[in-house]
Amino acid sequence: MKVSALIPAYNEEKTINSVITILKGFRLLAEIVVVDDGSFDSTAEIAREAGARVISLQQNQGKGAALQKGIEEIDSDIILMLDGDLIGLKELHIRQLLDPILENKADMTVGVFNEGRGLTDLAQLLTPNLSGQRAVKKEIIGKIENLHKAGYGVEVAINRFIKKHGRIKFVDLPELTHLMKEEKRGLARGVMDRAKMYWDILKVILLNHILV
Repeated sequence: MKVSALIPAYNEEKTINSVITILKGFRLLAEIVVVDDGSFDSTAEIAREAGARVISLQQNQGKGAALQKGIEEIDSDIILMLDGDLIGLKELHIRQLLDPILENKADMTVGVFNEGRGLTDLAQLLTPNLSGQRAVKKEIIGKIENLHKAGYGVEVAINRFIKKHGRIKFVDLPELTHLMKEEKRGLARGVMDRAKMYWDILKVILLNHILV
C-alpha cells in the first residue's frame, strides 16, 4: 500500500526540519507533503530544502483547511498525519501509527503521547481525541466534506466521521512531545490561540452536521 506523510504547518521553522528528516529515513513513505498555512517565517523554505513537497496557502486558513488541501493533493492509500512541532519523533512512532492500518486492524489510528513531557502527556491523557498524530485510509477520510470549516476542531470532525464509517485504534507514542502554543508564540498570543482552539472544537461539536 502506498503511504504519504502530511504535515500541516504554521510558523514551525524551529522543528519542521527534524520532523521531515526522520520521515525521510522511513522507507515505506512515498512522499512527504507539507501544507504551509500562510506562515510568515521560513517554514516553507526549510521544508522544501529538507526534501518535502510544499503546498503553500497564501493566507492562514486554519488547520482544517491545510489538512483538506493536503488530502485532496495526495493519492496514496494511507495518509500519515503529523504536526510540524513534534519533538523526539522516531521510527517507532511512525510504526505504531501505521502498522494497525497496514495489517487492516483499523481504519484510523490516533497517537497519544506517553512519557514525553508532563504537560503534554496530561493534555493528551485528558483529551486523546485531539491528537494530531494519526494514520488513516484515504478512501475514508477523502469522503469528509467541508473539513476546511473545522479549524482547530478538525480532529474532532475526523474522529466523528471515522467512528461512523470505520474503526479507530488509539496507540501509545512513548517519549514524544511537541511545543505548546505558549512556547511557540509567547504567553499572550499562545493563550489567545488556545482559546480559539477550544472555540473551534466547540463549534464542531455543536455544528457537526455541517462539517461531515
